[in-house]
Amino acid sequence: MSLLAELERVAAAVERRLDRLLAKPGERPEDKRLGEAMRYAALSGGKRLRPLLLVESARLFGVKDEEALPAATALECIHCYSLAHDDLPAMDDDAVRRSRPALHIAFDEATAILAGDALLTLAFEILSEDGTHPDPAIRAELVLLLARAAGWRGMAQGQALDLSPERQSFTPSEIAAMQALKTGALFRFACEAGAALGRAGLPERAALIAYASSFGQAFQLADDLLDAEGDAAALGKAVAKDASRGKATLLARLGPDMARQRLDELVVEAEQALAPFGPRADVLKELARFTAARRA
Repeated sequence: MSLLAELERVAAAVERRLDRLLAKPGERPEDKRLGEAMRYAALSGGKRLRPLLLVESARLFGVKDEEALPAATALECIHCYSLAHDDLPAMDDDAVRRSRPALHIAFDEATAILAGDALLTLAFEILSEDGTHPDPAIRAELVLLLARAAGWRGMAQGQALDLSPERQSFTPSEIAAMQALKTGALFRFACEAGAALGRAGLPERAALIAYASSFGQAFQLADDLLDAEGDAAALGKAVAKDASRGKATLLARLGPDMARQRLDELVVEAEQALAPFGPRADVLKELARFTAARRA
């Protein structure tokens, strides 16, 4: 099966789960509005890249896709919440997401905040349920890993740094550290969660964490290049935002040529980190190459 077919298969499976989870928004109009906003945010398409990373990481240890999908769905809830909040006027102030009006435009700002909050908490509800894993210790570990990835030592802290006035003076290493929190933390969770579901040993976990680190950096660098050079219609969102807003990016510090060179190096690093798994990790290797080469 090709990588694109695998992406589509996992995306469809996650989409079905999200659709079922959010199928009953409530009876009163005010209840329905929040539920509809959550559906708008969660069922708006997207590659579902993070769920695929989790499913493929778990598969390395013999975990069936169906057994990994609850955690993958929880992860996607966090990602969708983060997009809804990132687009808010107080954050990145974007009006378009995935070729549609951003959530706060389609509904209103307060509803977008609440829908994001609800998706965030839904993720932990999913991870806590018996159906996610029969072992409560595994479920507790997944909750802990995701809380760390999404919280003040992870994604939220990365966003805070990205919005801070100090970002203008960040060095390349400081930018990389910020992006490892804002963007990379959820990629790391995807790989760690797969290892946790498979009860992997420490060496295998370390290899996947190293892969996730290089993968996350490559993803962000490719994203920066797309923002600078990409087509808004193909991307489904505005472009050329980073430079106009004074964002701290490695592209701005390194320049396009060195940025592309670094991107190629990161893909190699990601592939090398997977060496202990041999051909079982071929999909993860291809995913790193796909991420670096994407045009949308």
